[in-house]
Amino acid sequence: MTTILVTGANGQLGNEMRNLSQNDKENKYIFTDVQELDITDAHAVNRFVTENGIGFIVNCAAYTAVDKAESDSDLCRKINAVAVENLAKAAAAVGAKMIHISTDYVYGGTHYMPYVESDPVAPTSVYGTTKLEGERLLLAANPQSVILRTAWLYSPYGNNFVKTMIRLGKEKERLTVVADQVGTPTCAADLAAAIGTIIRSDKFVPGIYNFSDEGVCSWYDFTVAIHRLAGITGCTVVPVGTDEYPTAARRPHYSVLNKKKIKETYRIVIPHWEQSLRHCIDLLQQQS
Repeated sequence: MTTILVTGANGQLGNEMRNLSQNDKENKYIFTDVQELDITDAHAVNRFVTENGIGFIVNCAAYTAVDKAESDSDLCRKINAVAVENLAKAAAAVGAKMIHISTDYVYGGTHYMPYVESDPVAPTSVYGTTKLEGERLLLAANPQSVILRTAWLYSPYGNNFVKTMIRLGKEKERLTVVADQVGTPTCAADLAAAIGTIIRSDKFVPGIYNFSDEGVCSWYDFTVAIHRLAGITGCTVVPVGTDEYPTAARRPHYSVLNKKKIKETYRIVIPHWEQSLRHCIDLLQQQS
């Protein structure tokens, strides 16, 4: 039995990892967030990993307030880069494996073909830059690690685009949504399932992997699908360009990810984004 540390346990992915752990009788899970373990404190991390006999770390913790990060770069870097290095060094010291969650923001977002892991990186925001630094520090400190670059994450937990669009769809008669940024929505439960597959796999192949759900859409398309599946009919969704919706951080215009590597290495079957979205909205409606 391996003891698995899951950081960022109160976030979207952390909560989905809690759900996943309930069906994993082969391993022991320890869930922490900042209240239980401050991962920016190297000494605390080393002590925790050693004292608890950690054999695997899944780092779900991240600073994800993309626009706020532009004016809060010190804290963003502390969580997205320094803390990752702390975890990596602690894992390496005890021979533990590590899975770390990264982002499509490390790519430039100017492609027109789905990104493969070997494509050049060129982040354009503080968030993307700190996530890339975290990746590099991780691989330097503990090469026995898997990095999962994901995108457009949502779930029944916490604050996310799906829940916001459902709320606004019920409150407003008209909604403008960016239509020239293209990617793939990713249900956090699907990402957690992929992590579970890697944990249970008889071969651990370190490296960088892309993971998102299948299919492609714009934020506008995504919103239209959310409203349709949630039964929202009183709100008109209007497509607009990025130039009409200025934000502090620059977003990738194109962040579709090629998942061939993870599918072939770990034999992972990935659902289409709309199938997973339907399931998530069903869960949200059961809760309300």
